[in-house]
Amino acid sequence: MSSMQMGTQMVKLRGGSKGLVRFFFLDEHKSCIRWRPSRKNEKAKISIDSIREVCEGKRSEIFQRYSEGSFDPNCCFSLYYGEHMESLDLVSGTGEEARTWITGLKYLMAGISDEDSLAKRQRTLTWLTWLKQTFTEADKNGDGSLSIMKLECESKELARRCVCSRWMSVTMESFLVLQEADTDDNQGTLGFEEFCSFYKMMSTRRDLYLLMLTYSNHKDHLDTDDLTRFLENEQKMTKVTKDHCLEIINKFEPCSENQQQAVLGIDGFTNYMRSPAGDIFNPEHYSVNQDMTQPLSNYFIASSHNTYLMGDQLMSQSRVDMYAWVLQAGCRCVEVDCWDGQDGEPIVHHGYTLTSKILFKDVIETINKYAFAKNDYPVILSIENHCSVPQQKKMAQYLVEVLGDKLDVSNVGAEESGRLPSPESLRGKILVKGKKLPPNIDENAEEGDVSDEDSADEMEDDCKLMNGDVRTSVFDLWAACSWQVSSLSETKAHQLMQQKAASFIQFNQRQLSRIYPSSYRVDSSNFNPQPFWNSGCQLVALNYQSEGRVLQLNRAKFYSNGNCGYVLKPACMCAFNPNLEDPLPGRMRKQLVLKIISGQQLPKPKDSMLGDRGEIIDPFVEVEIIGLPVDCCKEQTRVVDDNGFNPMWEETLVFSVHMPELTLVRFLVWDHDPIGQDFIGQRTIAFNSMMPGYRHVYLEGMEEASIFVHVAVNDVTGKVGTAQVMSLIVIKTGGDSSSGTFLPLIRGDAAGRVMRTALLPVYV
Repeated sequence: MSSMQMGTQMVKLRGGSKGLVRFFFLDEHKSCIRWRPSRKNEKAKISIDSIREVCEGKRSEIFQRYSEGSFDPNCCFSLYYGEHMESLDLVSGTGEEARTWITGLKYLMAGISDEDSLAKRQRTLTWLTWLKQTFTEADKNGDGSLSIMKLECESKELARRCVCSRWMSVTMESFLVLQEADTDDNQGTLGFEEFCSFYKMMSTRRDLYLLMLTYSNHKDHLDTDDLTRFLENEQKMTKVTKDHCLEIINKFEPCSENQQQAVLGIDGFTNYMRSPAGDIFNPEHYSVNQDMTQPLSNYFIASSHNTYLMGDQLMSQSRVDMYAWVLQAGCRCVEVDCWDGQDGEPIVHHGYTLTSKILFKDVIETINKYAFAKNDYPVILSIENHCSVPQQKKMAQYLVEVLGDKLDVSNVGAEESGRLPSPESLRGKILVKGKKLPPNIDENAEEGDVSDEDSADEMEDDCKLMNGDVRTSVFDLWAACSWQVSSLSETKAHQLMQQKAASFIQFNQRQLSRIYPSSYRVDSSNFNPQPFWNSGCQLVALNYQSEGRVLQLNRAKFYSNGNCGYVLKPACMCAFNPNLEDPLPGRMRKQLVLKIISGQQLPKPKDSMLGDRGEIIDPFVEVEIIGLPVDCCKEQTRVVDDNGFNPMWEETLVFSVHMPELTLVRFLVWDHDPIGQDFIGQRTIAFNSMMPGYRHVYLEGMEEASIFVHVAVNDVTGKVGTAQVMSLIVIKTGGDSSSGTFLPLIRGDAAGRVMRTALLPVYV
């Protein structure tokens, strides 16, 4: 690490030039790689958090443009970073220097900032270290103090990172807290100790403090009995032991005196609630938690479309690195579009377009290396084969030679029971999905195109669909063998779902169906996968290079089973119509009661409608239910004006869900504007992955931003009435009243569906 911070002179390669000599170094906080000289100034850096992979040698596309022998492979390495896997390709002076950087970067990516203290490994800096770093950056003249009057105009970044809009809005409260923290003789400035006091005053959470008081009988701490009662009553934990409570206190309580007394103060309680133990996502779902011994047709399988493309379907680059990235992201079905190449070497690219070409052999070698890097459940190669017979033979040769024992070349028929094998029985295996050549073809034939998944065929079929000619031949494959797979465009599949929903679901009970984006999506946009999951389609193939709402739904779907790429379908899907208003008559529904309490450190939107409007936002929360059509709905909280630091909503939203096994819950935070709204962030979670009780919902891709909620799930039968009372919460209050009751009033629409709840206080 010290060598990296001292810096190294290396060559930074660019496509068609000889490269640039630059001085690269790791910043003092070990959070960014920087280089100079550069005309980009502050942009000449890459954050460690954005690095996805460090590759040794000359394996990137940029390196391939240089002639053999241009560089010593031992001195070459590449960094892939950002959402679109951009590369930084470097050549060091010696192999030892390259090894230092490669090893050091891998340590940093793993969260290890000091090779000699692996036991101190942690995901982020401690708050004290972080505060020191923040204070030092704001201390422009290096005198060890910050001017209170200049904090607003000189330290916008400090304000954003530390207390966000609360500081920038310069409320009377923040001025009073600043004055209270300024205790030494040097009035008007904050030293580091005073700054820490100020930060602590500002960071004490009112919602958590009141919650702690509720369960501590107004003590300033929770003892083991209080903590047990909270964990069992609110967090729905069972059989909580005193030893478990002591473990929590020892791990999260920063005050040694409180530790000795076996109590959890407000700082310790906040630390615990902000830890993974207080996250809304079930920690057991970070690992495989479902039965993996059922037939493949009983699982949703994470699938990629045109895996090799980095961008659009017409002119973007094809790169083998995309296979590495997608496989490590949990995808278990990748697509390989094969065409005849020069010198008898089959290539991969999007046919009849200007996308660049890569060698089929390189693709297979990359798949071989990364197929089981993160988990060993089976990988399916979806081959779109347009090659002549000689080059198809070359493809088969590479598959056998490169993949070796990983390639499943056993009998393609199903088991004796007529069912497909299970993910468990196929662990470590790679399966090939593709059409076969006719059995009577001459082995010396030059022509042999076996694929009909191309644009022309799809457009022809779409025209038939629009004219009312619904192709149902897919169902002819039903008393056929279960190992036969049907590939359907989203257009064809949507038509089947609308007109033959029950038959389609029945078909998907036995055989695999793959749904791929329409050829009209030349921008690599994605369709909504939920309707196809509702119909039991297993291989819903998406453009993984197009980040956005759809991939967020896809991630939420597969995170619920350890992100292994396989999620077990609900058993009740065997006979129901997802399009009906009551798809499962007689089955008990779930009622989700979400209390949206508060927000924490919500940033300004990246692309504000009104441009640079300052740091103050007016946030509100929207909750969307995504599942069966009858369950899909949205509700939102009121807007809180001028507060992104700790907005308080304290609103309850109620939803009814027929099939929670298929349902996703999406939390979105918006900034309200007079002319519209700006997106701040989101988190999407499978319904069955949500934990009950008081939980934090961390916005995806953001380090500290979160919303604090209370989750309750109830069993309900029949329609929810407009006057039904769902819960009764009693809390102690101050003043003249000894206690208060809060009665939720539920408002419904004409159909009896719950729209919103409100709390009315009644003092007794």
